[in-house]
Amino acid sequence: MVRTQIQLPDELHARLKAEAQRREMSLAEVIRRASEDYLSVPRPKAADPNWKFPTLDLGELLITDPDKLRELANPEPEV
Repeated sequence: MVRTQIQLPDELHARLKAEAQRREMSLAEVIRRASEDYLSVPRPKAADPNWKFPTLDLGELLITDPDKLRELANPEPEV
């Protein structure tokens, strides 16, 4: 086993310590188990540099003229 030092924000340290007490185990064991759990969850691979945020063609919804938007929202009834 490797010995290491980490820095934790005070609130996180307090929460981890309370969890360790609740489970009747050491703080180190809680951190080891939390680390194992974190690493067991599949994560997306590194971002593709060619990825672009998806966009939708909203057609007329991109109109910013308030009168045109009112007309779209409240069309005249067909006679």
